Amino acid sequence: MARLLHFLACSSLLVAARAATLGVVHTEGGFVEGISKKIGVVSPDYIDIFKGIPFGAPTKVLEKPEKHPGWSGTLKTTEYKPRCVQATLLQTDVIGSMDCLYLNIWVPQTRSSVSTQLPVMVWIYGGGFLLGGAQGASFLDNYLYDGEELALRGKVIVVTLNYRVGPLGFLSTGDASAPGNYGLWDQHMAIAWVKRNIAAFGGDPSNITIFGESAGGASVSLQTLTPYNVGLIRRAITQSGVGLCPWAIQREPLMWAKQLATNVGCPVDDTATLVNCLKQTDPKAITLAYQLQLTNLEYPLVHYLAFSPVIDGDFIPDEPRNLFENAADVDYLAGVNNMDGHLFAGIDVPNINRPLQRVTPEDVHNLVQGLTLPKGTAALDIAYNLYTDSWGENPDHELVKKTVVDIETDYIFLVPTQEALGLHYQHAKTAKTYSYMFSHATRMPIYPSWAGADHAEDLQYMFGKPFRNTMAYRPQDRDVSEAMIAYWSNFAATGDPSKGNSKVPTPWLVYSTQYGQYLEINNKITHKSMKQDLRSSYVKFWVATYRSLPSQ
Repeated sequence: MARLLHFLACSSLLVAARAATLGVVHTEGGFVEGISKKIGVVSPDYIDIFKGIPFGAPTKVLEKPEKHPGWSGTLKTTEYKPRCVQATLLQTDVIGSMDCLYLNIWVPQTRSSVSTQLPVMVWIYGGGFLLGGAQGASFLDNYLYDGEELALRGKVIVVTLNYRVGPLGFLSTGDASAPGNYGLWDQHMAIAWVKRNIAAFGGDPSNITIFGESAGGASVSLQTLTPYNVGLIRRAITQSGVGLCPWAIQREPLMWAKQLATNVGCPVDDTATLVNCLKQTDPKAITLAYQLQLTNLEYPLVHYLAFSPVIDGDFIPDEPRNLFENAADVDYLAGVNNMDGHLFAGIDVPNINRPLQRVTPEDVHNLVQGLTLPKGTAALDIAYNLYTDSWGENPDHELVKKTVVDIETDYIFLVPTQEALGLHYQHAKTAKTYSYMFSHATRMPIYPSWAGADHAEDLQYMFGKPFRNTMAYRPQDRDVSEAMIAYWSNFAATGDPSKGNSKVPTPWLVYSTQYGQYLEINNKITHKSMKQDLRSSYVKFWVATYRSLPSQ
């Protein structure tokens, strides 16, 4: 009898050990096998990780993605695949591959059984539509978009995906020759793949949240607005980027296409001939034919982002602000960092980061002029007076520099996000709307002491880096990370960031256009962190006053 009990106990332990991993998973393309990882010793967690699952065939120049043909046998999915072809940071060479349509999946498990019906969070990276990859930047093999911490702490499945960027992802002639939006079609193909296959990994295909930052946030926004995703997506989170941002839609695609074609020696008189020539050109040459200028700029940097989505009459059938009915049943959470524009301001007005150098009223005037150019003198005067109203006769140097950052943050990120929140709320049927501002100050030692949360500063916390690299972060940073993961994963699970598996510092109230409720996220979240009317006078200027002025 004792032996029988011992045998049954051992058997149950073996079953438990096996049950904590998915093992080989069957997808529409074939079988895949990742790795099972044990986290911790005393009360261990388990996670299944699949890296490099193909969701599309090798890409072709200026053509939509095609379905992957599948494979025989079991595909070992244990390594990240190359990102899509893109220029290096110095823009002197390229990295990546045309065979790049792969995604990665993290599935949290318990000690006793495999997870089922888990919420699914699909990450779309940023990078100005020019660079980026599903795994993100890395330091000593620590990848920024590693989904492990978010998956384990939030009890969600995390998926990250590749999509084409730069000219290969977004060049358009503005007509049928090269409609553009290839990178958006890649993203859509990945989302649809997740919808069809995620149940096999323990995910709930009816509960998919897409989330992204910067160009990834704008992509998420556009993915909720296109008619192609209606019914595929349950919720969406945009961080520092929406489809209404001035850089999210390229208004003169043919001009940039001709410029690039000229640089590689292709004819430009006829779009069909131009595109046919590009399709026979080395993808590396196409990628390097566009160089993002960062010095001696005649206009603010935001105007030099050449390759981004276009209104093609298909994937984006109309102005994004006219498409919010397509997101009427998609719960939406959106926000910005309080100094998102600092990155751009440091290029447009370099003196803001030089402690001994002043920023003059003329510098500010020139920046405002560059951003209001289409509307001329009337817009310039109103905007300049609005932003300098609090200066007084002898403004503090720090105040002037902060004003520069506020102008860039408002124009490039904050105002479009507030408009998107308002439009989502107005068109919502079953969906709920949530707004935030992330203000946990930068940890960058080279930045001025007055700097707040710069562009992309939120990512390290949302992906749980303070828990992974404990020596590099303070306890207060872990508080921010814990709160973000709790709110984000609760929202993915229930549509309410305050309700779910994770405890939160304070309830996050839904947004309405009447009160403009938003949560300020930093290391001191209390009930007082719920605020109203985020920079409403500046939002009103850009959305109403500025837009109503005649173009010059």
